[in-house]
This record gives sequence, C-alpha cells and structure tokens, in this order.
Amino acid sequence: MTGPVRDLVGYGRRPPVVRWPGDARVAVSIVVNYEEGSERSFDRDGVNEGLGEVPRRVDGPYRDLATESVYEYGSRAGVHRLLRLFDKYGIACTFFAAAEALEANPAVCEAIRGGEHEVCAHGWRWSEEWLAGVDAQRDAIARAVRSIETTCGRRPVGWYSRWMPSVDTRRLLVEEGGFRYDSNAYNDDLPYFVDVAGTPFLVVPYSLTFNDSRHVYGQFTSAGDFFEECRRGFDYLWEEGGETPRMMSIGVHPRLIGQPSRTSALRDFIDHVLARGGGWFARRRDIADLWWEQPFRPGRASS
Repeated sequence: MTGPVRDLVGYGRRPPVVRWPGDARVAVSIVVNYEEGSERSFDRDGVNEGLGEVPRRVDGPYRDLATESVYEYGSRAGVHRLLRLFDKYGIACTFFAAAEALEANPAVCEAIRGGEHEVCAHGWRWSEEWLAGVDAQRDAIARAVRSIETTCGRRPVGWYSRWMPSVDTRRLLVEEGGFRYDSNAYNDDLPYFVDVAGTPFLVVPYSLTFNDSRHVYGQFTSAGDFFEECRRGFDYLWEEGGETPRMMSIGVHPRLIGQPSRTSALRDFIDHVLARGGGWFARRRDIADLWWEQPFRPGRASS
C-alpha cells in the first residue's frame, strides 16, 4: 500500500505563531459544499444517493425521487438563501463544488463570481475517487479544472475529495501543477506542509465537527445544536488564539443549512463572531496564500 505516511505528532506543543490579518485570533473558514445535481442516482450509477435529509437509501430498480428533490431544494432555494446571507455581511467564502453541479446551475456560478467566493474543486462529480483507478482520477481532476475555469472564470487552486482521497490523490494534484492546497484531512486546527515525492504541498484541514451534516445523522436535532457547537468552538479557539492564532472550518450544505431555521443559526453564529471580535472570515485560498509565505515553509530558510 503506497500513499502518505501517517503523522501522529504534528506541531505538538509548539504550534507556529502566525499573524492573521487585523491581528485576528481565529481564521473562520465557512465552506459551502455544493454537490446538488452531481450526487448518485439509480439511472446514472445503478445506486441511489443515501444522504438526503435523513440517512436512508432506496434500492433499485427505483429512482429515489424524494432524495433527489432534497438536493433540488439546495440548488433551487438553499444556496441562494446562503448567498444572500453572505452578501448581507460582505463575507467571501469557499465553495467545495463538484464541477458538474456548477455546470447545471449558471446562476450560482454568476453569484460565486460576483461575490468573490472561491471554488475549491470537489471532483468532477460528487464521487468517491478512491474507488477509481489512477488514470480515471487523473482525468477527473483535469476535467474538473477545465470545467470550473469555464463556469466560474478562475481555475481552482484547492481540492477536496468526497469523504476521503485515494492514496494517489495528493500525488496527482502535485503532478497537475496548479494546486496550492488540498483539504483532504481532519487532523489539525492549522494548515501544515507535507512532502509529496520531494515537493512541498500544503494541507488546509477540514472539519466534520462544525458541520451541518450532523443533522443527517441525528447528532444535531435542532438549529440551536449547530449554533451552540460552533459558538463554543469559536470561543475556545478565541481563547487559545491569544497565544497562537487558530483556524476554524465551518462546513455547510445548501440542502441542509439552506433551510430557513438552520440558516438563522449560521446567521447567529456570524453575529456572535462579529460581536466578540477577533475573527477573520477567510477563503481557504487566502489562508493557503498566507501560509505559503511563512518562514517555516519547506525549502525556505527560517527567520
């Protein structure tokens, strides 16, 4: 088995000291997972998608029209509710977007461009490439890059796989040459560099803790659960950020957080961050750009 070597140590007790813009204590990265229209369906894949409003999958030979309509809510209503919220607060965020989903909804692409949001490639389709061969993965990466550059006017510099990467994904991203980071890890509160066949590459970790997918699994039973989890997380990171700044990833999905009650919880969290101060709402590419400029970058002399 090839692939990345596990690192159970990381920064340990001495995380690097960085300076976020405005001397913020916490870089808050809101990530919108835009997958609607690229999910699995029986007519295309021989299997239906199992992650709708509840974790239930209808087996073939039937299409799961109920789950399909849940995803349609995300693209028809939920994503626009979120975009209006971000416009209201002047927040630019990152979209983990499947290229096919963007192609199916030009209005969302227009809003992403107008709001200066970032698109981090979430595959050509919302598929699990770790099940595919190397050549198929390479082709999917290239196809996603071309598609996103066309629909959103700028090529992606980040990559996030569905659930997990394959053992080849990071090597293929470095081989492609235009990626500055991936978010295929959940193992830290700060970005970190890895060695990929002698080339330094940046990982900007993601989170399944501050994530609205927990509504699907019954771990969050109300919008207040999402707000409270995020509020407590931000406040604790804010305290730690007095010594060394921290990063917080908030993962949302238009079909889930785009429901009005849940959008209100995200709004309340944004209000909380602004009221407390010390939070920098950042796109992941902004965090990556800052990290690449640090003196501890591999191959660069430390100051």
